[in-house]
Amino acid sequence: MRLFLLFFFLMLLARVPTAAAQAPAPSADLVLGPTAFPVNEYYTISFRLRGAPLERYSAFPDIEGFKKSGKSSTTTTRIVNGQTSTELTITQRYAAFAEGSYVLKPFSMKINGLTAASEGAVLQAGPQQAAATPPGGALQGIGLLDQLFGKPRPQEYVEPQDQAFLAIVPDKQRVFVGEGLHVGLYFYLTPQDQAVLNFYNFAGQLPGIIRQLRQRTVWEESFNEQEVLPENVMVGGKPFLRYRLWEAELYPLNAQPLTFPAVELQMLKYKVAKKPAAGLDNRLEGYKTYRSAARVVSVVPLPAHPRQDQVPVGDYEVKEAIDRTTFRTGRTFAYTFTIEGEGNLATVNLAAPPTTPELEVYGPEVQQTLTRQNGRVGGRKSFRFRLVARRPGPVALDTLFRLVVFNPATARYDTLRAGLQPVVRGEEQVVTTFRARIDDPYYQEALAEADATLQPRDAYRNVRRYANLVVVVLLLVAAGGWWQAKR
Repeated sequence: MRLFLLFFFLMLLARVPTAAAQAPAPSADLVLGPTAFPVNEYYTISFRLRGAPLERYSAFPDIEGFKKSGKSSTTTTRIVNGQTSTELTITQRYAAFAEGSYVLKPFSMKINGLTAASEGAVLQAGPQQAAATPPGGALQGIGLLDQLFGKPRPQEYVEPQDQAFLAIVPDKQRVFVGEGLHVGLYFYLTPQDQAVLNFYNFAGQLPGIIRQLRQRTVWEESFNEQEVLPENVMVGGKPFLRYRLWEAELYPLNAQPLTFPAVELQMLKYKVAKKPAAGLDNRLEGYKTYRSAARVVSVVPLPAHPRQDQVPVGDYEVKEAIDRTTFRTGRTFAYTFTIEGEGNLATVNLAAPPTTPELEVYGPEVQQTLTRQNGRVGGRKSFRFRLVARRPGPVALDTLFRLVVFNPATARYDTLRAGLQPVVRGEEQVVTTFRARIDDPYYQEALAEADATLQPRDAYRNVRRYANLVVVVLLLVAAGGWWQAKR
């Protein structure tokens, strides 16, 4: 009896799984359907997940010439030697639009962080085939299953409402010629809309949209954004997410109105399942096109002015700098006249005043720095001059360096002037031409041997005449030599 009990106990121990028989690591792979199929049947791509519950997976690939047509899932449970393993299969169905040969490009998917790759395939959608019905009607086994469990119903989807919209937003309704106008193309959506909306082929759509918004009668400064990121804004008292699709600062060159046509942006919009099922995406891809409203901005000509077409337009101020505190006649000092503010700095130019016996002016050296911040364009432009005073006393820089501008905020012309007045000390310098030193031995010898005879103005004309005569004589000699050699 004791031997029987010992034998029975050992058999029980043999059936208990040991630590060495651990569950296998999770794995995932892709399964492609048959590459040849009738056009009225689905082509399928599936992935199988083993050893772990499904948490997330990336989208199935798009196939040119096919439309995605729903998904299905299958769960298989196996018990081997007391161990339970589960295999989940998610299948995406594709419907071909027409017969023909199609290429499924290589692709990969991520399932629970695992990467499964496929080399692709060449698909052949053949002629439509009629479904074969066995004698007596439908299959008996299927009929029994339908009686037992009821016919399976396809998953139903509904399209949720969204509050997203596309808008062209200028910051002003009217501008002067040359005044900056900030224009942005934005896409707005509520935080809850993120679950059902996504960008579709954004890089392919944006260039065509921007071409429609470009204006031919403006100077444009673009905002080159590398990423399209959402920002929180309030619209009508409600929180929205705003995506900056395109921004630019426009400066009208004439009084022609700026017309921005309505543009369209196609987005991915998902339908959601009425009855979500565990392990499925429960979303169905679709498309929705959003259309902006057209906008027109009027442009007003500048008030009459003698230099109306040459005056910079903007909100500017003057900053000055000088490189020293003491000034002597005959010595160079540097003066910098800087324009700062918002506006088209490319139109800001400051010419050097003419040189006089009292003051020599050289330059300017120009430096420009642009800034783009908070939807505004501005910066600074510096003009650096070098000056040499010949007479002592104050230097009236305000009469030399001044710039007439038009301020669109006040709708008035303004003159920006220099404010510094350096005082020059020292003796008066007389501008003279080059004179040789009398005590220089080189010039003493050269002047002693110099010929003071006046030369006619047409001396070089006579040289040209003699040279032409020599050329003619040489040609005659050459012709005579050739004639003698021929004889």
